[in-house]
Amino acid sequence: MTSATTEKQRERQIFRVTLWGSVVNFLLLVFKFVAGIVGGSAAMIADAVHSLSDFITDVVVILFVRISGKPCDAGHDFGHGKYETLASALIGLMLMAVGIGILWSGATQIVHVCQGHTLAQPGMIALVAALLSIVSKELIYQWTARVGRRVESQAVIANAWHHRSDALSSIGTAVGIGGAIVLGPEWRVLDPIAAVVVSVFIIKVSVQLFVPSIQELLEKSLPEADESFIINTILEQPGVSAPHNLRTRRIGSNRAIDVHFRMDGSTPLVEAHHATRQIEARLRAKFGPQTIITTHVEPLK
Repeated sequence: MTSATTEKQRERQIFRVTLWGSVVNFLLLVFKFVAGIVGGSAAMIADAVHSLSDFITDVVVILFVRISGKPCDAGHDFGHGKYETLASALIGLMLMAVGIGILWSGATQIVHVCQGHTLAQPGMIALVAALLSIVSKELIYQWTARVGRRVESQAVIANAWHHRSDALSSIGTAVGIGGAIVLGPEWRVLDPIAAVVVSVFIIKVSVQLFVPSIQELLEKSLPEADESFIINTILEQPGVSAPHNLRTRRIGSNRAIDVHFRMDGSTPLVEAHHATRQIEARLRAKFGPQTIITTHVEPLK
């Protein structure tokens, strides 16, 4: 199987799971808006806005992953993988904005209740919409996260967490709506309280997605364990010694490795080339066939 075929299969998997996620998001956001309006639930309308952000995120992932899958060209010697990283950063920012919005809305409602205001009781259709959202979005999260880990796409994993954040948001909405319906007017404050708690988790996840993406865009090196593996792999090759000037980084789902090492100056060119290819083969077996490896052979001093 060629690397081009592998990349096409990867792109096809990403496109498929994201497309289905966007279909679910679209149907949910329409149902949530209807349920929020008919059921008189501000919390459900806010939940619908959250689903709308998920739908927009799906569109972003489809566009950016297709761009990142393009091969190297004259203007992008290392490929287009950074576009995928940029998509992850944008999703993290969008997720953070949604979390802060939910936090602000919930806190405002709590203040209103403390000031003596009574929240309106939502209708049963709003509770049904919240329960449907919890189940469907958790199923979509599990599928999307599994595909994201399989194809090593941070953008897809970020999108999966956006699905789960919507499910978590719907849990808070369901608790609030259910409490308001069953327990009476004095318990309607459960809705904004639950929303505030959920928003904290959403913001935490957004930071966990955003920070690694920014680090990658700022050319952060691979983890120490990966760099140790690279050094040890070079040292295991007969006739090769003194690996140095190691530079590593991620480019979307791929890695780039640049390293110098030494060989005896009398080594025939064919043998030196063979040793280099064996090292590169072992590194690509570890980090993936699309890994960009640049080796510099220097004479042994």
